[in-house]
Amino acid sequence: MSTQVLINGTVISGTVKLPGCGLYIDSDGLIGDIFNMNRFSQKRFPEGTEVIDVHGAFIVPGFLDTHIHGIGGWGTDDLSGDSILHMSERLADFGVTGFFPTVYTDTKERMFDAIEQITEVIGTETGAEILGINVEGPFISHARLGAQNPFGVQSVDLDLFDELIEKGKGHIVCMTVAPELKNMRELALRAIKKGIVLLAGHTNATYENILEGMQVGILHSTHFFNAMSRLHHRNPGTVGAIMIEQDMQCEVIADGVHVHPDLIKLLLREKSVRNVVLVTDSLKPTEQKEGELVANGEPAVLGHDGAFHRKSDYDTLLGSALTMIKGVRNLISWEIPIEDVMQMAAGNPARIYDIALKGKLTPGYFADIAVLDEHIDLKALFIRGSMVRNYL
Repeated sequence: MSTQVLINGTVISGTVKLPGCGLYIDSDGLIGDIFNMNRFSQKRFPEGTEVIDVHGAFIVPGFLDTHIHGIGGWGTDDLSGDSILHMSERLADFGVTGFFPTVYTDTKERMFDAIEQITEVIGTETGAEILGINVEGPFISHARLGAQNPFGVQSVDLDLFDELIEKGKGHIVCMTVAPELKNMRELALRAIKKGIVLLAGHTNATYENILEGMQVGILHSTHFFNAMSRLHHRNPGTVGAIMIEQDMQCEVIADGVHVHPDLIKLLLREKSVRNVVLVTDSLKPTEQKEGELVANGEPAVLGHDGAFHRKSDYDTLLGSALTMIKGVRNLISWEIPIEDVMQMAAGNPARIYDIALKGKLTPGYFADIAVLDEHIDLKALFIRGSMVRNYL
């Protein structure tokens, strides 16, 4: 691999904003150095190093989307490895360098098939890397189903949990569960032994249920405010627990529809930014260019609010049409500092899911890099040092 150096940018390393800097990518696809441009003339790079002037753009970590069902007309519910590879390629258009294809709650057979199809193509992708598999359910609450298939919902079954994990051949990273379910404590302890991160979601848990879940390692949560028990003055519920308990982490869908922008700003006043993860939870027709839009198996229309609605009943919200770059752009427009946004989009998911050498721009880490202009439009994307998108 040839060496490259990006110059004249503002580097967002992880938690720090560094104006007037450059970044060197070595021949192993790793970040070799980050330096102030005042030192550029003194630097010595290998012969043939390509110098790329980004003209003041932001140089940021590539985005990690750890909760995504589909994009571009391709989805995990297609039960097709080819669809997963198309998702990988399309995601690179939006600054994503790594993702977790997310399997819906469904019949056992369809969940097994979806997991197997993803597993078979890991390592063959040409766009965003598949960094693991996210399983949303099936041990969730009928009272907070959202868009999940009610026929797939199961009571806690340790044998089924083991079967799901075995189908993933070591690639399943996380699972959404309802902490209030009977025998959830036993499942959570088993998840710890298998290295699976459990998220509280699609849950009708009381505040006390969440605290009990935290005792056995359920410290993350699925799409804050959506499909979870509400904040109430006599029972803070799941929403209240996430806001009150500083050890609780949470996903946010920053499209301005699933959660009001001011509630996200309130969340970030109450909770450390390091415990908040930006996700899209996007559905199959997100950024689809042609053909009928189908979301969760139903004909859909893209609403004026930017989310998918049922075609036959516009008042029914089907789900998210967000991309990571739109989410980043939205958060910045809501006056959240770009260095905080980059933690939410890259650093935090890498830490929470223990994704090695990703999520930050620091020497020795993989050169997974997005270059963004002042409008937060993608100008270039590097995955492990290879430039896979170039609009400079």
